[in-house]
Amino acid sequence: MPTATPITASPASVIETQPPAVLEMVKKVSSIATLPEITAKIIATVEDPKSTPATLHKIVSHDPALVTRILKVVNSAFYGLPGQIASIERAIVLLGLNAIKNIAVAASLGQLFRGVKLCEGFTAKDLWTHCIAVGITARYIAKQMKVPLADEAFLAGMIHDVGLLVSLQVMPEKLRKVCESAKAPNAIFCDLEREQMGMDHQQLGAALCDQWKFPRSCQRVAGYHHRPFQLADNNRHLVSIVHVADTLVATANHGFNLTAINQKFDEDALQNVGIDTMLIELARRTLPELITGSASVFA
Repeated sequence: MPTATPITASPASVIETQPPAVLEMVKKVSSIATLPEITAKIIATVEDPKSTPATLHKIVSHDPALVTRILKVVNSAFYGLPGQIASIERAIVLLGLNAIKNIAVAASLGQLFRGVKLCEGFTAKDLWTHCIAVGITARYIAKQMKVPLADEAFLAGMIHDVGLLVSLQVMPEKLRKVCESAKAPNAIFCDLEREQMGMDHQQLGAALCDQWKFPRSCQRVAGYHHRPFQLADNNRHLVSIVHVADTLVATANHGFNLTAINQKFDEDALQNVGIDTMLIELARRTLPELITGSASVFA
């Protein structure tokens, strides 16, 4: 990985430094790919430190389909809770506000990744398959590291490639050409995007996450998951976890993999944030079991 001078990506700077063309692209997509109102409310509620489980329950209970979806995930092996959870109140108490938010986001985003061909061999559904697998793997890595980032890592992994939604909606032909070019040996997807589209999906993803009011940590992940070590030390941790998960899932050929199939690890830099080669290999070996056991719950 080429070295670069680390930058301090404060929560706002990820967006403020975006070229005007990136922001214009995201504005164009806003009328096509928007989060359901209830999902936006859930995100805002969970991000508000004054919110309580009762506040979240009041919002969720107005959407019976979402309640059903949440209970299905809560009672799956993904969370491994003892006994059957029959009420949304109990689910919120047991899992916490962040976990419920993540399930709601998964249910909403999944509707945006469907029915469209990215390029020969890949559809938008394949991209969503990849994103879910990255979220699941990032959650696993965070748990193995024993850092309190499991829920955050799952959400961040799930939305890391959301910038491709913008390209898919606004520049589908250019994206298709990038994808075809990315099938060449040693091709670097982001370089091809910048050459052919003038911007990459990281820039678009950070801007879209800002528009959707996602947590600032998710904005950083969307904006830097292919280049985590351009960030200052205090902003690298979560981004590096998703970077590793993205690479492992791509090299395992699970879903759409062209963005990271040729991505290499900077082992020294990863070691500095607590991700050693043993953990990477453990995650690589566990990946098939993780995906088989959990991915279908969020499909």
